[in-house]
Amino acid sequence: MKASTMLKPIVLALFASLIAFSAAAEGPSCSATAAEKKLAGAAKNSFMKKCEKDAQAATCEAQAGEKKLAGAARNSFVKKCVKDAAGA
Repeated sequence: MKASTMLKPIVLALFASLIAFSAAAEGPSCSATAAEKKLAGAAKNSFMKKCEKDAQAATCEAQAGEKKLAGAARNSFVKKCVKDAAGA
């Protein structure tokens, strides 16, 4: 294999991880926000679940953008991405 052929997947993976990291670094963490709001018990659990799902949706949207997806293909990709991440 050519070196450029082997390098391309590595560069793409690195780029995707940088985008995911930057999306996570944009604001305070879900835990920090919950603590700031002084949430506890069921309210904290509900907030954390929604916050993490929203954060993953933003990451999945970024990945869909990288793949240059649009319309129904983009919606399907994001929905599956979020569902897969929630199951992990």
